[in-house]
Amino acid sequence: MANGGPEIEQLIQLMARLPGLGPRSARRAVLHMIKKKDGLMIPLSRAMERAVEAVTICKVCGNVDTRSPCAICADPRRGESGLLIVVEDVADLWALERAGVGAARYHVLGGVLSPLDGIGPDDLSIDALIARAPEYSEIVLAVNATVEGQTTAHYVTDRLAGSGLKVTRLAHGVPVGGELDYLDEGTLSQALKARTEI
Repeated sequence: MANGGPEIEQLIQLMARLPGLGPRSARRAVLHMIKKKDGLMIPLSRAMERAVEAVTICKVCGNVDTRSPCAICADPRRGESGLLIVVEDVADLWALERAGVGAARYHVLGGVLSPLDGIGPDDLSIDALIARAPEYSEIVLAVNATVEGQTTAHYVTDRLAGSGLKVTRLAHGVPVGGELDYLDEGTLSQALKARTEI
């Protein structure tokens, strides 16, 4: 039990639920916020109250925004490329946006197929993706290179078979700045298979 009363203990327990924070990290974060009450804790509390009221899930793609359709779906220039990028979750969408992907639209699956965890096709937004797909000329499967991610990619590809749509996936291999000696065999093997002409 932490010192300082039940309010502080509850705050620590709630913070510990966040990804990447365990009980110790949560305790340190809470103590830091308490020390910076006026400059951090109060503004954070107000920002969270506003976010609870304003944040919503886009009904079109699954992105998180303050409106639905989100800013990406509402941008008419995004549809001109004919590119629909399929991602596992919103964090992946935001990462691609930070990388400057360009004029594309997205579809958030909400996870990956994982029979061991009880996650099947009905638990993801695959049916909504299949319904949206004919509006685009290319579907890019930007899922993680995990067993579950690749299983999901194969399932989506099978569902889109016969639609006449071009279905692609992100390249896998040597990262920019990567040294071959430090890469695992699977990454090196995939990089060799996906080699391109210079």
